[in-house]
Amino acid sequence: MNKKPASGADAAPATAATSPVIFEEEFVSGLKKIFEERIVFNQLLGLKITALEPTRVVARIDMRPELVGHFAFNRVHGGVISAGLDAMGGLAVMAAIGARHMDETPVQRLHRFGKLGTIDLRIDYLRPGISPYFELHAHVLRLGSRVASTRMEFLGADGTLFSTGAAAYIVS
Repeated sequence: MNKKPASGADAAPATAATSPVIFEEEFVSGLKKIFEERIVFNQLLGLKITALEPTRVVARIDMRPELVGHFAFNRVHGGVISAGLDAMGGLAVMAAIGARHMDETPVQRLHRFGKLGTIDLRIDYLRPGISPYFELHAHVLRLGSRVASTRMEFLGADGTLFSTGAAAYIVS
């Protein structure tokens, strides 16, 4: 069944309004393993998933000395921000793909991410990233058959918005 969303901004399947998608524990743990352990750079960043839903994902990065970009101010390096937001956009796409193919087993859905890659990434740095930890949010604006578009946010512990991002990913 290949229904198109009523609006281009809808990331969830057209049936989401009547029956919300809830991921199986096997899918969630498998996606966390891929994202937090098998993608070694995410491990280096310290990215940890805190929420994984079909329409939005949230993760956290704890500030550490290895992530400092400016030693005098102890602010996070811009590369950490851009890499973290790029990873989160990809994770949001993974969740949306997983929700789109709920008729498959969790293992089958986890194998769909082999061709996922960033096509375009834009990061807007709004203010210096100084915080004991950071929260990263992402959601899919549109999941097409070949390309997905996302929006991401990089926030401080108090909810201050430090950076935003927008990206496109190849999905097939």
